[in-house]
Amino acid sequence: MNKSTTIAELTRSDYKILSVKQEMRKNLIEKLKNNGKLFPGIIGYDETVVPALCNAILSYHDIILLGLRGQAKTRILRSLPALLDETIPIIKGCEINDNPFKPVCKACNDKVKEAGDEVEIEWIHREERYGEKLATPDVTIADLIGDIDPIKAAAQKLHYAHEGVIHFGIIPRTNRGIFAINELPDLQPRIQVGLFNIMQEKDIQIRGFPVRIPLDVVIVYSANPEDYTNRGNIITPLKDRIGSQIMTHYPRSLDDGIQIASQEAWEKRDSGREIHVPFFFREIIEQVAMEARKSEFVDQKSGVSVRMTVTSLENLISNAERRTIRHKENGVVPRICDLYATLPSIVGKIELVYEGEQEGETNVAKALIGKAVKTIFQKYFPEPYKAMKKGDRVYADVVNWFKNNNAVNIADDMRTDEYLKELSKIKGLNQIVTRFMKVDDSRPAELGAAMEFVLDGLHQNSMLSKDIIDNQTSYKDMLSTMMSSFQSDDDDDVSGPEDMF
Repeated sequence: MNKSTTIAELTRSDYKILSVKQEMRKNLIEKLKNNGKLFPGIIGYDETVVPALCNAILSYHDIILLGLRGQAKTRILRSLPALLDETIPIIKGCEINDNPFKPVCKACNDKVKEAGDEVEIEWIHREERYGEKLATPDVTIADLIGDIDPIKAAAQKLHYAHEGVIHFGIIPRTNRGIFAINELPDLQPRIQVGLFNIMQEKDIQIRGFPVRIPLDVVIVYSANPEDYTNRGNIITPLKDRIGSQIMTHYPRSLDDGIQIASQEAWEKRDSGREIHVPFFFREIIEQVAMEARKSEFVDQKSGVSVRMTVTSLENLISNAERRTIRHKENGVVPRICDLYATLPSIVGKIELVYEGEQEGETNVAKALIGKAVKTIFQKYFPEPYKAMKKGDRVYADVVNWFKNNNAVNIADDMRTDEYLKELSKIKGLNQIVTRFMKVDDSRPAELGAAMEFVLDGLHQNSMLSKDIIDNQTSYKDMLSTMMSSFQSDDDDDVSGPEDMF
């Protein structure tokens, strides 16, 4: 299709220019008719956020997305241009993307007066019609709307009351497009007041100019409800002008969270080694986040970002990758002991309440991992105490093996053959794994990870004891460990005469 190059050609082509909200509504209706994917990459919102977004767009509303950190608010905002036409015509060289049929800026009106319908036009892509600004306390009205440019006035020898000296801000430069403001509460109240006219009357006024410049722009916002008290507030008159307030949320199911982490994490590494993450590891990592979102030690008002699961998965893979590189092995398969390599990804992304601070962020993070392992363990294997009550001796061989002062010592830097050899010492462990889990026979390392999963699951259910020193993990009999601990305490309580002074 040949695109018009002048206003005259555009007129003859019968091209109809729609407002931004009309464009978005038209294209959304088309996607809904064709059952097209509305917001690619947005997972877990199909029954909640997406319908609300559709309703707002169909209603010609400006929108605010309200939710805690890591809930895909910015990603949703940046996906909105997909609902615009692929290209639209503007007067060539216009700073504010003027409509060729109804120019509003002085420069374009002067062009039309001089050349009439022979004024040149150009076509801009939908991606050029999206603007975004992170709200910070130092943002000014000049940044958003515009101001007088003294350099332009001097260069063109114009007085300050001339429209030609206006320097447009970022919002007018997004005219006929979508403009997003992230973290709205951080914007100072006096600056929020400057948005009133854009939201309601759809025009702007700069300084003392008697001219009001009409704009065609959709304004969308994001905000964190916790920011209302921590850093600022959204003033009520501005909230009143926003058509739809849409609440976002964290993944409501384990599967949604796993899908998000798998989509966002960097798993296809460049080391030339095959990366294989058994599914139960993905479940454990997502379960850690779900445990954190209900933990009494974690500040729930702050939230637990999805970024925690993404970076945890990456660190889990990296720890296994580091091991295989050192030992010149090919397959990269994580182990349960690698889970503690995710601690740096957890402690930096959870805010603790007072009780959590007393426990210490590392201890809280380790406890969250332990709870997650226990929960996922019970998805695959019988709960140990319930099995015992039913007379099911599924774990008897494994637990009895440890009662003879036997122990298993593993580390995250052991070679795969050494790791498997150490775990294979335990009578009945292999049989438990093959009975309850589907393990890829072509990957011995996956079998080893599943065997360690059973040991850690038994520990989390108080059937075995576990000691971690640096990267060394030891599993032992629970009762003998407790007895030796009591004996050690008794020895410490015996004081000689010299201890009395």
